[in-house]
Amino acid sequence: MPFIAVDGRTTHYALEGAEGAPVLLLANSLGTSFLVWDAVMPALTARFRVLRYDMRGHGLSDAAPLPDENTGYSIAALAGDALGLLDALGIEKAHVCGLSIGGMVAQHLAAHAPGRVDRLVLCDTAMQIGPASVWNERLAGIRRDGLPAIAPGVMGRWFTDGFRERVPHIVRGYANMVARTTLEGYVGCAMAVRDADLTASAGRISAPTLVVVGDKDPATSPASAEAMAAAIPGVRLEVIADASHIPCVEQPEALARLLIAHLAG
Repeated sequence: MPFIAVDGRTTHYALEGAEGAPVLLLANSLGTSFLVWDAVMPALTARFRVLRYDMRGHGLSDAAPLPDENTGYSIAALAGDALGLLDALGIEKAHVCGLSIGGMVAQHLAAHAPGRVDRLVLCDTAMQIGPASVWNERLAGIRRDGLPAIAPGVMGRWFTDGFRERVPHIVRGYANMVARTTLEGYVGCAMAVRDADLTASAGRISAPTLVVVGDKDPATSPASAEAMAAAIPGVRLEVIADASHIPCVEQPEALARLLIAHLAG
């Protein structure tokens, strides 16, 4: 298992695909490890050198201390982690695809480090994911009862009813993934989402951008995807049918087709 130090913290990553192929950086959603991309990897590694990593406090990556109970990480700091990983691996420029909070990280990278981003994919994300009161209620429940208590409710937002009924063993595995995330990492990243509003910087994104959203996503809805697409110049918007918040698990073939078509363009 590859590990590397980024800003003094151990970061777990995987770099797969042919050497010399264009690099594609994948940034995960809140409460997941980079294994969330497994189902799209065969299609992607046939065309790209794919870099996956666990965000701070997720998977096997170190968490960073929280300043106090009301202050988490920031999207800027998480984007700095991604840049630090690229630097440590000697990667000057990459395509970037981010899912949910990973999509917020991707937006920040494209707006503030445009020379490092080739093409951009924003998957089931938004410029602002709120309201703050919902996050504060969730954080209070996590601090009181722990992450296992929220995992079933999270599955209801991540996957459609039909998917949960067809493959309950897969859904249970993702519930375990949420439950076993470090408390510090989940809380810190959740507060980063709560406090982020990327609306002002959206117009600065110049990378060719694809926005993708599941048609049944209750967390970052098609309407919020449309608003983000309207704010970023030259965006193409695609809606994946019969998918909720994590289409790389629920509809991997459809998502992979869209990614390859956009990134190879």
